[in-house]
Amino acid sequence: MAQGRPIDNNRAIKIDVRDFSFYYGDFQALDSLTLSIREHEITALIGPSGCGKSTFLRALNRMNDTIPGARATGDVLLDGQNIYDPHVDVTELRQRVGMVFQRPNPFPQSIYDNVAFGPRVLGLARNSDLDDIVRQSLESAGLWDEVKHRLRSPALALNPGQQQRLCIARAIAVKPDVILMDEPCSALDPVATLRIEDLMRELAQDYTIVIVTHNMQQAARVSDRTGFFWLGKLIEFDETERLFSTPREALTEAYITGRRG
Repeated sequence: MAQGRPIDNNRAIKIDVRDFSFYYGDFQALDSLTLSIREHEITALIGPSGCGKSTFLRALNRMNDTIPGARATGDVLLDGQNIYDPHVDVTELRQRVGMVFQRPNPFPQSIYDNVAFGPRVLGLARNSDLDDIVRQSLESAGLWDEVKHRLRSPALALNPGQQQRLCIARAIAVKPDVILMDEPCSALDPVATLRIEDLMRELAQDYTIVIVTHNMQQAARVSDRTGFFWLGKLIEFDETERLFSTPREALTEAYITGRRG
């Protein structure tokens, strides 16, 4: 369970998934998922490659919409509103539900311009306010002290761990409600990984975080609740400590002990 973060079952439900299925053409990638993601918690998604974790993560801000033949059934409610309602503004949705990818992907611009990009495009701030947004975002991402004297330097000159934190700063600069992280530490060394994990715990005070990880130790260290996926199905979803110590399903136990997967 996330260190120092007792489970609070009274936290409001931020994302409520009800009987949600997802298809790539005729292929069903997700099968009748139902789970509730609570605000200001870290929810981890685990399971073998190809089991639907990343598809589900991208479904939470409709990033799969660009794939020909992709379609969804069921409901994904964000603060009570179905994000798959045809009247939903997808641009606004992706502002509210940001994404951090597996490999750091800073723009070939300065550190400052990377963080300022979203607020500029969305018209969230005048130029006089951008400095504050950039500073606050970099501070929240634990990067300000390392880059404050070189904000106009190329972002690509940062090391991989710094680049990933810059991408997190870029995501939170548009003031999202939810941050999705798709294996954010898989390309990082152990030191940078622990820094990102510490950062996730800090950010959970202000944001709802959903993380896909193949690292079960990472899920156990940072998350409040964990969902185990297998062949497009959600086999088990529970408090992280309970899922890893006393799983209800035999398949879950077989996976976390290394006997399956």
